[in-house]
Amino acid sequence: MSSFWSWYVTILTVGNILACYWLIRWAGKRRAGEAAEGDVTGHTWDGDLQEYNNPLPRWWLWMFYITIVFGLVYLALYPGLGNYPGALGWTQAKQYEEELARAEEKFGPIFAAWARRPIPELARDAEAMRAGQRLFLNYCATCHGSAATGAVGFPDLTDGDWLWGGDPDTIKETILDGRRGQMPPMAAALGDDASVEAVAHYVLSLSGAPHDAAKAAAGQAKFAACAACHGPDGKGNPELGAPNLTDDVWLHSPGPSVEAVMAAIRNGRSGHMPAHRDFLGEDKAHLLAAYVYSLSATP
Repeated sequence: MSSFWSWYVTILTVGNILACYWLIRWAGKRRAGEAAEGDVTGHTWDGDLQEYNNPLPRWWLWMFYITIVFGLVYLALYPGLGNYPGALGWTQAKQYEEELARAEEKFGPIFAAWARRPIPELARDAEAMRAGQRLFLNYCATCHGSAATGAVGFPDLTDGDWLWGGDPDTIKETILDGRRGQMPPMAAALGDDASVEAVAHYVLSLSGAPHDAAKAAAGQAKFAACAACHGPDGKGNPELGAPNLTDDVWLHSPGPSVEAVMAAIRNGRSGHMPAHRDFLGEDKAHLLAAYVYSLSATP
């Protein structure tokens, strides 16, 4: 915050508190011609409803003054007046780091013990998986859903279908370092919209989805432009994150449709899963990987 805005906030805040004190003192002063305490003021409503000149209750006034004193003391101890840090030196970041340190001291040994066990073994530990589920709900459910079944654009983690591979080490690597997938627009490479449609029908045919057989046959040869990533048989490439087109799993649409596939071919697709290494660490990522592995692993 600049010096100007710091002083602006400070003066405005302190001025408002002092103004509240002045207002209550001003309102409590007796004035010439004012009715005596306990007498009617002369204001009448509805014919017989009269206002009495009664002072504010003393307890209410003292509560008001205590509130003003509390506000001033608080602003002296904690940040609230522009760039003034407060006498106690409290910050949100400092409190957060202290809470993290306390949590790490208490729970760190537990996560470290779990991290020494292989992921397939850990995935069969009911207590560990309850802790893993809580981690998942905190860090992953926003995108993948609380049941890990995903949504349009976010993979279902329960179906055994993996873009980058579903073995324990790969899952852990994905959690730690994130993933970035990119499918380039292919309309120019295919030539025209009729070719895009033909390839879309061919892609649908690979998974047995409804398609036009004649258009699919025409699109088979043109699919060569896609084979570099998806493979000549359309079964994908985990090294590139290229999806398997033969398994009837649709990430970017609720189901198979010519329109959705054509849109992907024309415009490309991009996806990004953020890295969790910095705020989860190796041990928690190990437990979380075991939980994700357990969602689709065969017992």
